[in-house]
Amino acid sequence: MTQTQQKIGFQHVGSFLRPDALKQARAAFANGQVTADELTAAEDAAITTLVAQQVAAGLDVVTDGEFRRSYWHLDNFWGFEGVERFKFGEGYQFAHEETRDDSAHLTGPLGFDATAHPLIREFKFLKTIADRYGVAAKVTLPSPAQFFAELVRGRNAERVHRFYTNDADFHAAIQRVYHDEILALYDAGARTIQLDDCTWGMLVDPHLGVLMTGNGVSVTELKTLYLTLNNGALADLPDDLVINTHVCRGNYHSDWAASGGYDLVADELLGQENVASYFLEYDSDRAGGFAPLAKVSGDKRVVLGLITTKTGELEDKQVIIDRIYEAAQYLPLERLWLSTQCGFASTEEGNVLIEDQQWAKLALVRDILTQVWGYKA
Repeated sequence: MTQTQQKIGFQHVGSFLRPDALKQARAAFANGQVTADELTAAEDAAITTLVAQQVAAGLDVVTDGEFRRSYWHLDNFWGFEGVERFKFGEGYQFAHEETRDDSAHLTGPLGFDATAHPLIREFKFLKTIADRYGVAAKVTLPSPAQFFAELVRGRNAERVHRFYTNDADFHAAIQRVYHDEILALYDAGARTIQLDDCTWGMLVDPHLGVLMTGNGVSVTELKTLYLTLNNGALADLPDDLVINTHVCRGNYHSDWAASGGYDLVADELLGQENVASYFLEYDSDRAGGFAPLAKVSGDKRVVLGLITTKTGELEDKQVIIDRIYEAAQYLPLERLWLSTQCGFASTEEGNVLIEDQQWAKLALVRDILTQVWGYKA
């Protein structure tokens, strides 16, 4: 196994199915039946068990399963100064169902306070547990571009204009608070940070691309803006901090939101975004072919999301191996790796499978890593 692959290790995209005890504790807290401290204790216990399960499954990079979050993205947004949680009135429309209607809009200029943003405390707890097992702790963040997309979603955009008189100042503020958050996570011990990003995955869909440009911005301008926001937040970071990104087309209760290959965004996303590795959704025909992988620049790597988290049915191992070698026609095998296409529970509802199936999926990933790349923990 090459050093390039060793830097990735055996890791999962991020979220895991919430155990019943945690779901019950969160429901009890929402109903005023338990205190915040009691909920935190339940979360701590669930995360401690989850890390042990990940280590037992062979993962050498672990997450907290996003167990303290309701959403993969919104909880992080709500932690910034100048941002408020509110009910939008309608959820995100997926292919077959609509999500809950939470959103985030501005109540003032953006700011970041490491002592107030919950993610910093949450990561410190995860790292303490991971250190006991001698494994790396990974933190997942929604991307700066995703934050922008939420703040300008529909009528949310009106709030932006109340506090930022020009777009350049608004964009700079997003980059600044993210850069500050990333540095705070680094100071807390994070050395692997993953930016989860649906903006590129939505932009490739002809229908959703039109919705994303509803504010009069062209697709070309949006691609440039997404790249500027993400790269701006990643500028001047410590050399030993690994930044990866995960690109998704929607993952809610086993449903999806977008369709389209990476061709439209390959030049910007794969050629110019300043990340070490791309975790790319490739579990269905909706993701298109592998040809865009030829646009991956430098020595960056691609983690092929060929194992779906949307169903419990286990993939045929040889079919997955064949697809890996098909992808290797465009990017050398030593720069490819394997994972699931997304997390198992991007929101607390979780996907439609059971925990045994979740762990079987990861066992299959490890089996293929060993067979194709000679992976050893």
